[in-house]
Amino acid sequence: MYHRFNEDKYPSTNISMEIFIKHLELIEKQKVNFINPNNFKLSFNTPKEKKEILLTIDDGFTSFYENAWPYLKEKKIPFILFVSTEAVGNFGYMSWSQIKEIEKEEFAFIGNHSHSHEYLIEYDFNKFKKDIDLSIEIFKKNIGYNPIFFSYPFGEYSLEQEKYISSKFDFGFGQHSGIIDVNKEKYELPRFPINEKYGDLERFNFLLKLYPLEYKSIIPKDKYILQSNNPPETIIEFFEEQKNLERINCFSDEGNKWDKSKLKLVKNKLHIKFRDKFNFRRGRINCSLNDDIGWRWLGIQFSIEN
Repeated sequence: MYHRFNEDKYPSTNISMEIFIKHLELIEKQKVNFINPNNFKLSFNTPKEKKEILLTIDDGFTSFYENAWPYLKEKKIPFILFVSTEAVGNFGYMSWSQIKEIEKEEFAFIGNHSHSHEYLIEYDFNKFKKDIDLSIEIFKKNIGYNPIFFSYPFGEYSLEQEKYISSKFDFGFGQHSGIIDVNKEKYELPRFPINEKYGDLERFNFLLKLYPLEYKSIIPKDKYILQSNNPPETIIEFFEEQKNLERINCFSDEGNKWDKSKLKLVKNKLHIKFRDKFNFRRGRINCSLNDDIGWRWLGIQFSIEN
């Protein structure tokens, strides 16, 4: 997941084109194919024999259109561009004519990123629904349809919001790190956020070699955590046939400090015991397993009630 290109003033969401091109060259060097988003839908339920990359860009900044788009167009590299409708045409954001120019290419897909791009997790359900419905109406007016892909602003969502998104879209993407596999929830799809801090070539090369850490279910199902259940009782249930689960390590950032999580594995269920409450608006857990074929990865993001 990328945002801005060659906008040094915003290091938390920016990547330089020099590094971005090196990322794409690393992908090519490792002979990993880009998946066309159309095929992503068609083959989602089919196990993959080889790893593929789905490239996504959030927000529709002008810097994408001016810097990254010409390169992606020349190379015909597939991607999804997630757009928040309220920002379109504002300073620093792409216009509808630019979005339609991109959308007409068979390898370029547009996704819905809400209307306001506010902290929708703080909205009551009716206000949330109005925001999403307005974005759908604006997309239909300007490009003739509502995209099948949705990206949650800030990767935040409640179970109630997720259920509404599932009634309007085919897929929902978060901002928790991980690798998509056939067992992932279609409306809780992970992505690796890439920026200046987390976009160095060594880390990017490591990400390309990761495999999914598959799981059957995660408790709690609702990723919106109230203060009354902060920290949440968290259990990851794996499939019975999975091997090497005793090798799992997890790190979490409760108390605004990343540290190793306390784990208890009971058969195929991993109980995570947190050290403290989550006191930022988002809480994260990253679990890895050094399996026989290489490293597997699983990320979880909670949204925390203020």
